[in-house]
Amino acid sequence: MTKYIEENKDRFLSELFDLLRIPSVSTDVEYQPDIKKAAAFIAHKLTEAGADKVEICPTKGNPVVYGEKIIDSSLPTVIVYGHYDVQPADPLDLWDTPPFEPTIKNDSIYARGASDDKGQMYMHIKAFESMMKNNTLACNVKFMLEGEEEIGSVNLGDFIRERKEDLKADVILISDTGMISVDTPSITVGLRGLSYMELELTGPNRDLHSGMYGGAVQNPLNALSEVLAALKDKDGHITIPGFYDKVEVLTEEERAKMAKAPFDLDAYKKALDIDKEFGEKGFSTNERTSIRPTLDINGMWGGYIGEGAKTVIPSKAYAKVSMRLVPHQSWEEISDLFAKHVESLVPDGIKVKVTAHHGGTPVVIPTNSTEYQAANDAYAEAFGKEPIPVRSGGSIPIVALFKEELGLDSVMMGFGLDSDAIHSPNEKFGIFNFLKGIETIELFYKHYAKLKK
Repeated sequence: MTKYIEENKDRFLSELFDLLRIPSVSTDVEYQPDIKKAAAFIAHKLTEAGADKVEICPTKGNPVVYGEKIIDSSLPTVIVYGHYDVQPADPLDLWDTPPFEPTIKNDSIYARGASDDKGQMYMHIKAFESMMKNNTLACNVKFMLEGEEEIGSVNLGDFIRERKEDLKADVILISDTGMISVDTPSITVGLRGLSYMELELTGPNRDLHSGMYGGAVQNPLNALSEVLAALKDKDGHITIPGFYDKVEVLTEEERAKMAKAPFDLDAYKKALDIDKEFGEKGFSTNERTSIRPTLDINGMWGGYIGEGAKTVIPSKAYAKVSMRLVPHQSWEEISDLFAKHVESLVPDGIKVKVTAHHGGTPVVIPTNSTEYQAANDAYAEAFGKEPIPVRSGGSIPIVALFKEELGLDSVMMGFGLDSDAIHSPNEKFGIFNFLKGIETIELFYKHYAKLKK
């Protein structure tokens, strides 16, 4: 760890805690004042750190915070992308500590957004501050920090197209992923795409007494259960016609390379408190969560769910479904295939409405680029060993957008862990990871400038 990080680590953590206390939930309009507060906080910290031209840029939705430092036009330029919005904290009763009151336990920070993505995004601001204070910034840097990643970055595309001149650069640098462990660093070189759907099934025109009408009309909840159950077979294979037609099939050699990443299945099951893993036949757990597509029910509701009993046949039933996609699958095409298949499964007497919320394109990042090599060298210097390239099961839809609109590849230097429980109660981020991330990011700039000479 550099001297500056060591001397200022308590302040860095205190500032991060202030940011984590802001409940900047993007999916709920009630939190709009907190979205604005978080954007203002970040803009202020960028200015303090030494950025020029810091702006809170309005969009049709939540603002983008932009800032830059151009030290020499002949040097390479890095765009730092991150997001300050967070997932809802629900269910609140499953948190051991208040989600928006950061708490340190076992050398980790527990709070919503600690790892995804406030903690990891803030590492870049502090690395920038450190380089500015010590006069070691070796590249130009531009910050693009948004407030809508958790709802699909719906307005970022317009922002990028409007600000293309400002966003001229050589590479995008992102920390919104993870690594294998603190002892085994890794760089994410692949992301799955995403198709996020919602179903609304309608039966009778009102809720009905289940005694008077039961057995005579279709129950939307029963129908919904049947439809959802039919989307996968007992082996975890998705039944949508055409779903697998364009799925990338890796060679045995490529799969063998992936298998070299350390993985303890027993520890994995113990950490999740499950007796047995589940997934598509013929693939390992790591393959199922990275190179294979998936379909999962994220929520379903309808009827009476209060305390006690209410004998009712509901008028409506709902579900939310996400599908993670792999290279060559189009989220628009998969969304259409999903809708058609669901419509074919719905029984007579039930009307269905299928809504596509948002999606993203799968991405694979080249490992033979100067940008990747700079990240590799940075991890090697910081951790004392070279990182392993891995594919992530998650989705960051804007990575494909950056390539399409700006012609830029992204380098994903993540420092989170699988155990960080992102999107879940008791999300956390290790203090070691936070500080080591700042150090490694600084080293990326050093190695990138050297390699680009």
